[in-house]
Amino acid sequence: MARVRSGMSGDAADITTDNARQFSGGLAATLLSAVAVLFSGYSLWDTALKNADLRVYVPRVIYYAAPYTNTNFEMIQVPVTITNEGAQTGTVLHFDLAVTDPRTKQTKHFYAAELGVWSMERTRTRSYTGFAPISLEGRASRTESIIFYTRGEEEKPEQIIREVGPYEFTLTATLARETGGLSGLAGGAAETKPITVTFERELPFYDARAFENGTIFMHSKNWTSSSSATVE
Repeated sequence: MARVRSGMSGDAADITTDNARQFSGGLAATLLSAVAVLFSGYSLWDTALKNADLRVYVPRVIYYAAPYTNTNFEMIQVPVTITNEGAQTGTVLHFDLAVTDPRTKQTKHFYAAELGVWSMERTRTRSYTGFAPISLEGRASRTESIIFYTRGEEEKPEQIIREVGPYEFTLTATLARETGGLSGLAGGAAETKPITVTFERELPFYDARAFENGTIFMHSKNWTSSSSATVE
């Protein structure tokens, strides 16, 4: 009888061990499957569903000209690089630029009018490309030299940039509303906040004769670039 009980106990132990192994193996397989599903979901979101994530970068040097006397017209040329870190297409509808003289606290507003490298000769022959909304596919980038002009005759002062020294700039990119990605799946468009880059550039000298053939460059104090992704 003792031997029979011993055999029965051994069989029970074997069954328990087998069940434990099967449960452990099943749990491991379930966990691996769950991880695979999560990874696939993240990969799908990152490569196809992630909303556009645009960023704007401004180099250390920009360019300035005030070629016409007795007017409030000024030109500021800002090279920019736009990147899209998202998967969906993103669009910049327009750029605006505000320039503040820290000495007088006056601010003058400019709008993105054309693309190209500014000069009086090119202005006479209209050798520029008009600014139009810029669209970027996912994981793409684009670099343009944007020419900003004074918004109109009502903008004061007549000349915001003239005195040697630093000036404060705020570059704002207005974006199209997002309708793709997770927002689109939810059945509605997402509110898209403007992109803003705030930076300071210094006027090293002023000589109006420079505008006859070109521009005066303005550089950052520490010769560093600026971006919407980091604080200068």
